[in-house]
Amino acid sequence: MRNLLSFILPLFFLLSCGSPAAPAVTAVPLATTTPSLAAPPTPLPTDTPPPTSTPAPPLRFERALIVSFDGLRPDAILEAKMENVMALMRGGAYTFGAQTIMPSSTLPSHSSMLVGTCPSKHIVRWNQYVPDNGYAIGTDLFDLAHSVGMRTVMVVGKEKLRQVTEPSSTDFFAFVDDTDKQEDPFTIEQLAIQQMMKGFNLMFVHFPKGDLEGHDHGWMSKRQLKQYERDDESFGYILEALKNLGLYESALIIVTADHGGHDTTHGTDRFEDMTIPWVISGLGISNRLLTTPVHTTDTAATAAFALGLPLPPEWDGVPVFEAFNLPAAERDFPICQ
Repeated sequence: MRNLLSFILPLFFLLSCGSPAAPAVTAVPLATTTPSLAAPPTPLPTDTPPPTSTPAPPLRFERALIVSFDGLRPDAILEAKMENVMALMRGGAYTFGAQTIMPSSTLPSHSSMLVGTCPSKHIVRWNQYVPDNGYAIGTDLFDLAHSVGMRTVMVVGKEKLRQVTEPSSTDFFAFVDDTDKQEDPFTIEQLAIQQMMKGFNLMFVHFPKGDLEGHDHGWMSKRQLKQYERDDESFGYILEALKNLGLYESALIIVTADHGGHDTTHGTDRFEDMTIPWVISGLGISNRLLTTPVHTTDTAATAAFALGLPLPPEWDGVPVFEAFNLPAAERDFPICQ
């Protein structure tokens, strides 16, 4: 709890005092009030409801956009002045205490985020691009969406994320990798916007450079925070494009991370590595600080719920119903132990 408060209290103070104006590229509407802030309560052990008990969302969304800032710790959001993420927080629901999986590494964590299961089920424990290993096992979020004719898109900053889901489940996949010594003709936000212009129902966008700066210069270093600020500006262009294309009002947006970090590394069960932000925004989403314990596997379940897709019974994640003003799902916590 002492570690959790060291993350949260400075953020709460800054939010309550207001934050700087968003950059000109940002077209995200800001709420006029700041939600009441308090530390998330200690999770209580409960039972997972059967899939048949899942209620219908108050408003079904036509599309879902999931954005992952690689390596983003919750305390970096305000330190890095991530104006667009903060704007979504002020208008939506969020927590600074969401938890990722062990190993808290990029490929395993993103697999749990998008497949909705623990590593023991999706079996992705490696963290390099190893084509011979195949793909995460199980029915993932992209499988569900693509099977009912939804257009699915992945734009990522690391090629290894191809192994989260099979190529047959994505209508478009592209990666922009600054570590491969090749100059890519497009940026991540440009590729994402191009795909938005073609229309989409499910899109995953991954910004990798904050993690790379963390490994090179340390977590919460000036170099890393500056990179997150730049990534947030790119995210602002994506949000602006959503609005200009008339897609914003029908979109559910989830912003999160795969893991945190400490010193120049991550992958352990340390609090700094395991704790991630989780922000959800969209028409009808409750404006609040979430009290429900949130796990990274809940990202897939929440997006599927909002899109009206059936949740596979083997999923460990559950929709974050509190964000929709619905009673919280009961399930065992902690997850993936």
